[in-house]
Amino acid sequence: MAKIDLSKYTNVTYINHPLVKHKISIIRSADMPTNQFRQIIKEISILEGYEALRNIPTKEKEIVTPIEKTIQPVVDAKSLCFVPILRAGLGMQEGLLELVPEAVCGHIGIYRDEVTREPKEYFCKLPNPISQRVIVVVDPMLATGGSATDAINLVKEKGGKKIKFVSIIGAPQGIDYLHKNHPDVQVYVGCVDEKLNEVGYIVPGLGDAGDRIFGTK
Repeated sequence: MAKIDLSKYTNVTYINHPLVKHKISIIRSADMPTNQFRQIIKEISILEGYEALRNIPTKEKEIVTPIEKTIQPVVDAKSLCFVPILRAGLGMQEGLLELVPEAVCGHIGIYRDEVTREPKEYFCKLPNPISQRVIVVVDPMLATGGSATDAINLVKEKGGKKIKFVSIIGAPQGIDYLHKNHPDVQVYVGCVDEKLNEVGYIVPGLGDAGDRIFGTK
C-alpha cells in the first residue's frame, strides 16, 4: 500500500481485509486468463460491497416463518441504484447485484482522451427520479480521479444526493482529486498503490481493467 495518510480524508474508507488484499494481489498477474480475472473482480466487488452497503435503507416486511407471522427488516431495493462507469465498471456491477439482485442500475460512459488524458462523456442513463436513492458509482481503477469526478458530477446534475463511490485500486492522486471535488461522497477503496506513471496508469496496478475484463487487451 502506498504511503498516504488516508486519515486526512474523512470520506475515504480503506477496506483493510485479508481476502480483499489476497484477491487484488492475484489479479495483478499479467498471465491471468480473462475468465478468471472477471470472476475475481466480481468476488472483490462482493466483499467491498458488503462494507459499502452497510448503511443502506431497510424497510419492515411481514414474513411467515414455520412458527408464526413476524415483522422483519429487509433491504429497500427500490431506494438503491448501482451505476458502473463504462466499461470496466460493468465487471463490478455483477458482484453488487449478487448482493442486492432487486436493485436498479444506471450507466455512465466516459472515456479518456489519449492525447489530453481528459475524461469525455459519451453516455448517461440513470433511473428517474434518483433524488431519494442511494447511488453507488463503481469503477475498478481510481487513477487520476477525472472519470470518477465527472461521473459523480453527472449524477448530481440529475438530482442524485446520496452518493457512494467504490473502487478496487486507487492512486494517491485520484483519491486526493476526488476528495477535493466531492468531499460529501463516501469513497471505498480496496488498495492504494504507489503512483501514476507518465501515461496515467496506476503503478504497480494491473493494467487496463476494461481490456482485462472483456479480453480486449
